[in-house]
Amino acid sequence: MCGRFTQQTPSSELARIFEAEDLADDAGGRFNVAPTDEAAVVVQRDDRRAVVRYRWGLVPAWADDPKIASRAFNARAETLATSPLFRDAFRRRRCLVPVDGFYEWLREGSRRQPMRIHDPADRPLALAGLWTGRQDVETGEWRRTFTIVTTSPNEFMASIHDRMPVIVPPDAWARWLDPAPADPVELRALLEPRDDLALDAYPVPTLVNNVRNDGPALVERLQPPPEPLTLL
Repeated sequence: MCGRFTQQTPSSELARIFEAEDLADDAGGRFNVAPTDEAAVVVQRDDRRAVVRYRWGLVPAWADDPKIASRAFNARAETLATSPLFRDAFRRRRCLVPVDGFYEWLREGSRRQPMRIHDPADRPLALAGLWTGRQDVETGEWRRTFTIVTTSPNEFMASIHDRMPVIVPPDAWARWLDPAPADPVELRALLEPRDDLALDAYPVPTLVNNVRNDGPALVERLQPPPEPLTLL
């Protein structure tokens, strides 16, 4: 799964990286983005690509209860084409979620150690996402939401967790963002776990466990304890 990530890069810089228009006007500097938070995502509509702010947790137009967002922050790649919750967005409303890193919890006995996973060169990772819009019946305002697609882990992530977000390589960004209805079989190849990804992981403070915490301290690398001295 993917339940927490960082967006440290300003949306203006993300717009440059993704060759998009900056409509988010987000200063970045976010170290603990959680489901139901707003976050910057990259979307394509016809020939216009933009960085926008949508809320994390997909709420389809037909949903009676917007609280479904708290359960739809991830979408399993294996069932996108058949799930009533995700299949329409999968066909025509795909997005990229640029992150500077994401968190996963490594189980060590009865303890769960938060780990930060990121690109070793500190380039943003483009996570595969889906988005949709829903009009508020009371205010008439359109609310747009997104989810992050997960898949089985690659060799690197398998030692940390049994799921991982789908990371879309730069040469596939345009294909994933294309708003034209797509053949699910054609897109499915982009959702397979890739072992050619450059990833690094390191333990971080348990501050990240609380969604109210934020700031650079959350991504500080925990130093291993010193080796005990051997007395001769």
